[in-house]
Amino acid sequence: MKLPKFISNNIVLKITSLNAVVITIRLVISGFIQWLLATTVGAAGIANIGQIRNVIQMLTSTSTLGTFNGVVKYVAEFKKDRPELSKLFSTVTIFIGIGSFISAAVLFFGASFFSDYLFSSQDYIYIFRLLAVIVPFVGVNRVIGGVVSGISDYKRYAKIELITYILATSAIAIGLYYFDLKGVIIAIAIAPVIQLLVVITVFGKTLKTYLNFKSLSLNLNYKNKLLAFGLMSFISTFLLSFIELDIRTLISEEININEAGYWTAITFISKNYMVFASGLFTLYVLPKFASIHASDEFKNEVFNIYKTILPIFGLGMVLVYLIRNYIIQIIYPEFTGMEPLFKWQLLGDFIRLGALVLSHQFLAKSMVKSFVITEVISLALFFILSKVFIQYYGTEGIVIAHFVRYVIYFIVVAFMIKVYYNKSAREQ
Repeated sequence: MKLPKFISNNIVLKITSLNAVVITIRLVISGFIQWLLATTVGAAGIANIGQIRNVIQMLTSTSTLGTFNGVVKYVAEFKKDRPELSKLFSTVTIFIGIGSFISAAVLFFGASFFSDYLFSSQDYIYIFRLLAVIVPFVGVNRVIGGVVSGISDYKRYAKIELITYILATSAIAIGLYYFDLKGVIIAIAIAPVIQLLVVITVFGKTLKTYLNFKSLSLNLNYKNKLLAFGLMSFISTFLLSFIELDIRTLISEEININEAGYWTAITFISKNYMVFASGLFTLYVLPKFASIHASDEFKNEVFNIYKTILPIFGLGMVLVYLIRNYIIQIIYPEFTGMEPLFKWQLLGDFIRLGALVLSHQFLAKSMVKSFVITEVISLALFFILSKVFIQYYGTEGIVIAHFVRYVIYFIVVAFMIKVYYNKSAREQ
């Protein structure tokens, strides 16, 4: 299908429109699966599913020592320089080996502890041992995904996302049918293997033009550069997932596990529509910012992104808010405790989108100190405010904390970027 001229002439809109098709299909499938889970395993089951998803999210960072954004940045910069790419992937291969080995060992030998800590039961030891086996697949999949993003191959990216989601949700439905909640958790655990198979099938031939396995060697030329991204990934991915795990446990202990399920459900909805922007960040924003050096050019690009996606995103969020009760009735029957959570979650996510566009400058320019400071402030605010607000507002306090956190985060990020460009101007 040929795109309208005003879309085909705007790369942001091209990526956004293609993502919109994928996400529309994804939302329909996700709505059905969430309804199936909500009516079968209930709020408590949804909370447990949220726990295992957070663990896998943490593995996307630890299995590669956090190299994903580094791969995106340097592939975007050196996609025509094969010798330089060989040095990059030689280092990345060693990082995957180290990260996967450590992650697998911790999961395998700590399976009993993790099962008790996250589920207050020894019934899930097998899941952590299964994840220990799957860790290398997570790492390899993550790195190949970085290559897809680095060369801005948004069409293949969309195809991979769609096929993977259909297969992964099919696995969840099959697992639920035969083994109830345990089957669902196993299906979620093996999702990275499914995605890797899809990535190799769709992107395998193209990958060979950027990655020559014969040219790989045991060198760490990119060690320092990638370790900087590893630190940033540890804070933004690992610590965030850890805090979400802790907050879910906090809600269960302070209120009850059903309330933890309501909060998990609203975060599922949030993550589904935030996927709308995540592809744009890795396929366009990060590579684009990496090539921008002047303040005026950066401001113009940010304005272009804002005027393109914020109105679309805002309208979508207004629609979600207006039909929130229908979403609950259709997808999450009996999850009536979710209704007060929508307003603050949606407001927080809108501010978050604007802030994330700006903060990708930290990744693009390897501004480790600025990234670490802003992320630590963001995570600390979420952690502390959640513990305070839950005492006064219950579960709604968690999403209020989410909103307040991102308002402050946006201000701090904007200030740090202004300081960066003022400093650059003085040095010229």
